[in-house]
Amino acid sequence: MPGRARHAGAPGAYVDAAAQLADVDVDGTAILESLDTETLERRRGTRRKGRPAGRYLMVVHQRADGLAHLAVLEGRTLVEHYVSLPTDETMSIDGNIYLGRVQNVLPGMEAAFVDIGTPKNGVLYRGDVVYDASDVEGGERPRIERVLRNGQSIIVQVTKNPIGHKGARLTQEVSLAGRFVVMVPGQPQTYGISKRLPDDERKRLRRILDRLRPADAGLIVRTAAEGATEEELERDMLRLDAQWKQISELAKKAKPGSLLYKEPPLVIRLIREEFTKEYRGVVIDSPELYEEVRAYVEAIAPELADRVEYYDPAEERLPIFEKFHVHEQLHKALDRKVWLPSGGSIIIERTEALTVIDVNTGKNVGASNLEETVYRNNLEAAEVIARELRLRDIGGIIVIDFIDMESKANRESVEEAFRQALARDKTRTQVFPISELGLLEMTRKRVSEGLVEAFSTTCPHCNGRGFVLDESMFD
Repeated sequence: MPGRARHAGAPGAYVDAAAQLADVDVDGTAILESLDTETLERRRGTRRKGRPAGRYLMVVHQRADGLAHLAVLEGRTLVEHYVSLPTDETMSIDGNIYLGRVQNVLPGMEAAFVDIGTPKNGVLYRGDVVYDASDVEGGERPRIERVLRNGQSIIVQVTKNPIGHKGARLTQEVSLAGRFVVMVPGQPQTYGISKRLPDDERKRLRRILDRLRPADAGLIVRTAAEGATEEELERDMLRLDAQWKQISELAKKAKPGSLLYKEPPLVIRLIREEFTKEYRGVVIDSPELYEEVRAYVEAIAPELADRVEYYDPAEERLPIFEKFHVHEQLHKALDRKVWLPSGGSIIIERTEALTVIDVNTGKNVGASNLEETVYRNNLEAAEVIARELRLRDIGGIIVIDFIDMESKANRESVEEAFRQALARDKTRTQVFPISELGLLEMTRKRVSEGLVEAFSTTCPHCNGRGFVLDESMFD
C-alpha cells in the first residue's frame, strides 16, 4: 500500500512512511511458498547449532521516555551506535521531503536559503538544483539565480541534518527508499546496482531491471535485493511510484514550508536499509517496538523473521546493553585516547574546522628495529582509526598523523590497509596518500552530529575550550 497521509488539506498533512510500514499488506507466508528450496535457503543465510549466524548483531534499547539507542556489533565489537530522540522533529530530518519557499538566492555563494518550516532555513547548493537541460544553452549547468527566485515554491529533500549553527542540506533530486530499490523520480538516467553484490547477482538483477525500469524515474538496487524475485522488486517499485504520486498531489495543495513526506523512526529505517542475512539477529528490549519490527520483517523479509528477538530485562536480570557489553564500549568511545593492541595509542581531537588524530607508539617498544616497530604500530592504528571514525560518526575533514616511516613501501602498505578497513564503512569517504611527513588527509561525509555531541553538552565554565583562564594573571 502507498504511504498513508493525514487528512488532505488538513494542517500538517504529509505522507507518513511509518504509517505505511504499519499498513504493509504483503503475505509473508505466500512469499516463502513462492520460493524454491535453493533460493529460500540462500536467503535464510547460514546457521550454526540451529541458530542464525552472521557477522553483525543489532541491539536496540528503548527507554520509557521513548529515546532509543541502537548498537551494531561486529562479532562482540561495537562498530556503530545511533540515538533516536522521541521529539526529533526538527533535528533528525534526514530523508524527509518538504515543500519549501526560496527565501534568499546568493549568486556569490552559488546557494539559496529555503524555508522548510524548521527553526533554521535549509541550504540548497547549485549542484543540487534540478533544471530542464533544454532551457540551457551550451549544455553547462546554469547559474543558480537563473533557475531559482525569491518566493518560489519548490520540492526539496533533506540530505544532511542541521548541525550546530548550520541548517539542513537540501537537494531537489528527490529519492524514495524501499526495501530492495531506491526510486529517483524524474531522473530516468539514474540507474545502478549495489557494488557490494556478487557479479552474477548483479547481472541477474540488471536483466530484471531492464524489464521493470520505469520511463520517468531512475532506479538504484540495494544490497538487500540479493535473491529477491522479480515480483518482489516490481511490488517495491510500484509502492514507491504510488508514494511519489501521493507526495506530488499533496504538494499541489500544501502551503510552502510544509512537510510532504516523513521517514520512519530510525530503528525501522535501519532495519529497512541494513537488515540482511549478514545479521545474526536483532535484539529489542521494548515489547511494543519488537512487535512493530517483527511484523515489518515478516512482511518484507519473512525468511529473516526468526532473527528478530525480544529481550526481557526482568527475566534476564541484566539491562540489554550490559548483557552485550555495549555500555563499556560506549564509554571508551567517548574518550580522547584509544589504546592499540600492542601498547600504542591514538589521540582524537575535534576542532571547528577538522578532526586531528595523532598516532603514538606509547608502550610499544617492538622487537627488531625502529622502522618495523613504527610500521606495525601504524598498521594497528589504521584498523582502529577506521573503526573509531565509524563508531563515533566523525565527519568532515580528518587529518591523521601517523608515525614517520622512512620506507615508501611501508607508507603505501599502511595506506592500503586503511582503505581496506574503511571499505566496511557505508558512509562515503575519500582518502589521499600519506605524505613524507606521515600525514594522511581524508574526508568522511557528515550526515548528523557525532557520538560525542549526542552524549554531551558544551562545558559552561570553559565554553568547550578545555581549560579555564587564570584571571589573577591579569591583575
